Amino acid sequence: MSTTVTRYGVVVGVDGSAASNAAVFWAAHEAEMRNVALTLVHMYNPVVPTYPQLPTPSGVALWQKDDGHEVLEQAVKIAEEALSANRTIAITSEVKASAPVPTLVDMSRDADMVVVGSTGRSAIERVLLGSVSSGLVHSSKCPVAIVREEASWLPQSKNAPVVVGIDCSPTSELALAIAFDEASRRGVELTAVHAWSDMAVYQLPWLEWRSEAERNLAEYLAGWQERYPDVKVNRVIVLDHPGRALTEEAAAAQLVVVGSHGRGGLTGMLLGSVSNGVVHAVRAPVIVAHPN
Repeated sequence: MSTTVTRYGVVVGVDGSAASNAAVFWAAHEAEMRNVALTLVHMYNPVVPTYPQLPTPSGVALWQKDDGHEVLEQAVKIAEEALSANRTIAITSEVKASAPVPTLVDMSRDADMVVVGSTGRSAIERVLLGSVSSGLVHSSKCPVAIVREEASWLPQSKNAPVVVGIDCSPTSELALAIAFDEASRRGVELTAVHAWSDMAVYQLPWLEWRSEAERNLAEYLAGWQERYPDVKVNRVIVLDHPGRALTEEAAAAQLVVVGSHGRGGLTGMLLGSVSNGVVHAVRAPVIVAHPN
């Protein structure tokens, strides 16, 4: 497990929506498992969305700031309720008059993880938050977790497995590192999904393809299983679109981990093309691994 100390620990972009509240709850548990700080941040746009862009009137800006403090007060309460009675982690909160994506990307440089909800408080905010999560996935300097309102962080899912998508690319290696660490911290099994959608494999005999895929996956996982002997790994190898395969396995998972992009070409899991689809299709929280 990582012992690197960051300034912000687990960062949560907070807007007061139901999905944001779920993200705060989930992130509080994540921070406690890692024994790092929990940083709650609310951002509001300091300019009027017109062309040309104009500074926000002082009255509106003051309202935005006050609203942000109220949102954060509620978020702190949610976080405190999520943590155990003898918690030792620090909870900090801050209102920032700045655009969400650049702010969170900047904070990600000194954070263990950035967490956001999948939707916002209004129709406009739902679109904006979708763009925030997409922007973070492309630009973050640390892993990004996307949490839905109905995310499976409920108590009855505590024994559910962690699911990870593997295509044997460098980014897939990052996803695997996160997934093993998360499964170990939670004390649950890990389901490793290796899906092939390359047309070339259809020309191979089924048993030949299956045998080669199983051998490659076993070799790929060997070092990680030695490093995490406490984690039982279930291997899932399918000839299917990777997004569909991950979505099916995620139905019974408490967490899904994918890479921000894959190795390219036709063979293997093109994680960059499926990560957004997985984020929108599954109910469980999704962590997108991103190289620093």
